[in-house]
Amino acid sequence: MKSILLDVSEDSQKEMPKIDAVISFRKYIAYLKDRISREKSVRKIFLQMVIEKLEENPAFLDNIPIAEIHLYEEQLNLVYGLMIPAVADEKNILWALSTPISPTIFFGTDNFYNLMTEEKTGQIRCDLVKEDSMSMKQKALIVYAIILEKFYNFPATNHTDMLVSLRDNQTGLQKFYKINIDTRFTDVILKGELPDINLDYIRRQFQENADSSELVRLLPLSLFKFEGISVLTLTDVTDDHAVENLKNTILNRNSFGAQAYYQHITDSLKMLVENRDVEFGMMPLLRVNNRLIFNKSTILHSKLINAATASDVAEETYISMAEEYFKSPKVLFMRNITADDEKHEFVKILKNDGVESYALLPVYYDNKIVGVLEVFSSVPNAIDEHSLSKINPALPLIAQIFENNIDEFNANIENVIREKFTSLQPAVQWKFKDVAWHYLRDRNLKPHTAVIESIGFKDVYPLYGAIDIRNSTIERNAALREDLRLQFTVLIDTFCVLKQKLGFGLADEMVFKCKKMLAQITDETRDNDEMKIQEFLESEVHPFLTHFKENRVTKGAAVLALAGSDDTENENEEISEAIDKYFRITNPQTGAAYTNRRALESSMQTINSSVNLYLDLFKTEIQQSYPTYFEKFRTDGIEYDIYIGQSIEPQKTFSNLYLKNIRLWQLTSMAAIARITHSLLPAMEKPLLTTQLIFINSGSIDISFRDDERRFDVEGAYNIRYQVIKKRIDKVHVKGTGERLTQPGKIAMVYFNNKSAEEYVDYIRYLQEQNTLLDDLEYLDLEELQGVNGLKALRIGVNLDSAWK
Repeated sequence: MKSILLDVSEDSQKEMPKIDAVISFRKYIAYLKDRISREKSVRKIFLQMVIEKLEENPAFLDNIPIAEIHLYEEQLNLVYGLMIPAVADEKNILWALSTPISPTIFFGTDNFYNLMTEEKTGQIRCDLVKEDSMSMKQKALIVYAIILEKFYNFPATNHTDMLVSLRDNQTGLQKFYKINIDTRFTDVILKGELPDINLDYIRRQFQENADSSELVRLLPLSLFKFEGISVLTLTDVTDDHAVENLKNTILNRNSFGAQAYYQHITDSLKMLVENRDVEFGMMPLLRVNNRLIFNKSTILHSKLINAATASDVAEETYISMAEEYFKSPKVLFMRNITADDEKHEFVKILKNDGVESYALLPVYYDNKIVGVLEVFSSVPNAIDEHSLSKINPALPLIAQIFENNIDEFNANIENVIREKFTSLQPAVQWKFKDVAWHYLRDRNLKPHTAVIESIGFKDVYPLYGAIDIRNSTIERNAALREDLRLQFTVLIDTFCVLKQKLGFGLADEMVFKCKKMLAQITDETRDNDEMKIQEFLESEVHPFLTHFKENRVTKGAAVLALAGSDDTENENEEISEAIDKYFRITNPQTGAAYTNRRALESSMQTINSSVNLYLDLFKTEIQQSYPTYFEKFRTDGIEYDIYIGQSIEPQKTFSNLYLKNIRLWQLTSMAAIARITHSLLPAMEKPLLTTQLIFINSGSIDISFRDDERRFDVEGAYNIRYQVIKKRIDKVHVKGTGERLTQPGKIAMVYFNNKSAEEYVDYIRYLQEQNTLLDDLEYLDLEELQGVNGLKALRIGVNLDSAWK
């Protein structure tokens, strides 16, 4: 025990008015005498002896100046002996006495002083953090709880628990302690007239934990004097705080980045195991179509997965191992990885990665396995049974983290399906929900007549755009022609080898057919009948070659063998090599006879992927001003429809300003796409150009959801005209010139209404000022299309070398 003055509230002295407080044990002794009057056991005699001992020195019964408290160490030890059980180990007790209210500690256990003070200076530790306690508000609530209970019969409220934290000297980890301040032995003496106050108002102050300055105003502390002692008891609540931290981390997941989220979790787990050398990894159990998968974005620092990524072992091997483990999950624990443990491939990889101690804990949510928690360390024997048991309180929360990860992953899968493969986009999802609810409601009321309502949107404004790969059909035919030219040249050579080595007359006929087909292929004035060519190859050529490949010793070769010829094996090898060469060049993935088609497909894929990515960004951006329905279609290039209008978002007032805004965005995006595809030219195996087309529809249309095609389409005879026009304008020509409207490096805008054109001219002028478009605007009349006449167009060049804005 120590009797050293220690002021733990120096930093809050300025926050509250000065409190008149003195040390007195009168109320404590009165408490003991009251206990004696009610005590019937042998303890009564013991209490009587203690009181006599305390009252031996009359000065101890008076107010004691704090500077003289050390003179009463014998009495203080008696007080401690009564408050703490005799069998308790003082080394584990955090207990102290302080002045009333203003906690200047004057006596306590060695363990208390060792925890709260610097070893060398004896001063309050500089890393002591008062979490929520030593503030003016908390201190005021303690003071006024005593005053109100004595003078106003106001029920006492428990505001005497405080929380402090400091770093553990051995582990270096943060520890948390709850300080309970027992004020039963503190008396309050009124020094003036007691104020008349509204207790209902005070009750609200306590309930709402409001600003304590109002209480200070109503009941000035200068009216009161505090006599007695406060008893301080510290309880280690690190485990409870760690679990609480985990809960808060889960609840506030969106407030953290991935790394900070993981750090908060591991900090809490390290508090529990009380070892900074222990690390943690988390692997939620994710499945797609009931197949286990590993998703790096949801795996939080898994040592096993990181080691697997760095090793030569294929991911499939780890998935196979994991599948086997999850069939019968159990705790795997290696206090110290030994040579016997390294017989297992995954343990050997962990050891090579510096792991010396390892445990794998299955985690369950609602009695189903949802993942595994890894506990590992580079220090041998860092993990033991005790540390693993300390993690148990956190496992339900780890399970919640895993379940959240699984739900989030599945939701992301559903979002991709909804956004990329169906028409159920967020902008119109509310309509589907309404219809689904109406159907469920009607089915309960009229089960035999309930029907699904049609889903449609009236008076929406359509925006159509198309990015087309220039001359894609011509390029495809040219690539096919070049590849078939090589294929049939090699094929003719192959049949010639068969004819020469085998003397097989049918090979001559095949050479004739191949030469005839090659002549047709190389004739650029004719279109190749790809189906006819493929049928010839599959039904005649390939069976012929396969037969001789699988039966190398033919009738001709057998005759030579009977005649004693030594050339049989050589001829078989030549035949086999010729056939193998043909099949090698006709491999779609690697063969030379597919080189041009692969190059074309690769270039088209490069363009479409880049355009798709940009349109996805464009789609996200336009939703910010007003919800729209955005749908893409894949052709040789990409087409898209955008619909905007009041009926799509009834909760937000629609204005033509939103329509104008999205039209400007559309024109700007087409210019950006033209620049993107132009910048890709150097990286393409087959350089391809794109054209950009916009159809300007001046009025609104109606659309409805087609159940058979699972997408929206126009509704009504008048609106179908819009659909017909946009399907026919991609190859329209400029009137009287024979020139295609759409041209590489330009944006074409087809329209009927001159007023609509004027609106777009304003956008064009703006983008020319931005150096996005060139100064070459054309006003064009277009040729008549089937059932459509009177079409006009604007055409403008894109500044392909300008900086993006």
